[in-house]
Amino acid sequence: MSARTTPDLAPRLAPFLAAYDGMLARWPVPVEPLTVRTAHGTTRINACGPADGRPLVLLHGGGATSTMWFANAGAWAEAGHRVLAVDLIGDPGRSVHDGAALGDVPGLLGWLDAVLDGLGVPETDFCAHSYGAWIALEYALHAPARVGRLALLDPTQCFAGFRPGYLLRALPLFLPRRTPARARSYLDWESAPGPALDPDWCELYALGYADFPASPVITGPRPTPARLQTLTTPLLALYAAHSRAHDPHRTAEATRHTLPHATVTTLPDTTHHTLPMAAAPQVNHHVRTFLTPPRP
Repeated sequence: MSARTTPDLAPRLAPFLAAYDGMLARWPVPVEPLTVRTAHGTTRINACGPADGRPLVLLHGGGATSTMWFANAGAWAEAGHRVLAVDLIGDPGRSVHDGAALGDVPGLLGWLDAVLDGLGVPETDFCAHSYGAWIALEYALHAPARVGRLALLDPTQCFAGFRPGYLLRALPLFLPRRTPARARSYLDWESAPGPALDPDWCELYALGYADFPASPVITGPRPTPARLQTLTTPLLALYAAHSRAHDPHRTAEATRHTLPHATVTTLPDTTHHTLPMAAAPQVNHHVRTFLTPPRP
């Protein structure tokens, strides 16, 4: 989902913003809130880790907000990375979409160019989940010189399509009469079986879904194998064994077949949304190892 925020929404958004700040307070390291103004509005970045550390940009899934990295950001910051967790423009969060419409995929990628320029980051690593992983992959294809290493967590629409059953179950999320209960029902369905999702994050997701006005999601076709094979960026793909978004085993095989040099792993007892949180120790280890290549 995406959103176009305006000042008159402030009272309505107060519970969501309080829940957002509550999630951010759970990060185990000090967080520095940064903002970058672009033609599309103001982008919020939650930064942590050493100021001179290698940049690591985090992109969340649709509706998840950058606070979803509460179980991951601290580990990567403590490993020496300058973690830059971005609130996607137009999505629930503290980014304010009060400028030009994104319009299309080039507009979305141009926005990310502008955010990195505003942060003074000419080149960075990326770690991204779900829809954010699709954005990160498209960005690596768009601007390969700006992406050092690319870690994708249960990426959707990257190497395989959605399951038809998942699309049918997710369809009500995009219909009118948006309520927190509808969002909670979707999360409960998607995350079963497996460890329960964090209840505070679920509440934040549900409030964001209900309180932000809907607008079209900026997306595009899945990259073709020929286009993917032009990717020179080292890639890590971590799949959730019980993801309902796609068939994780077939998607992992498709990733290996298309990009033989990629590192591809499927983590047991995980679902699409629980992967970054409930499996944080494994995810943090895999990503930290991937981002620290062996010395020659």
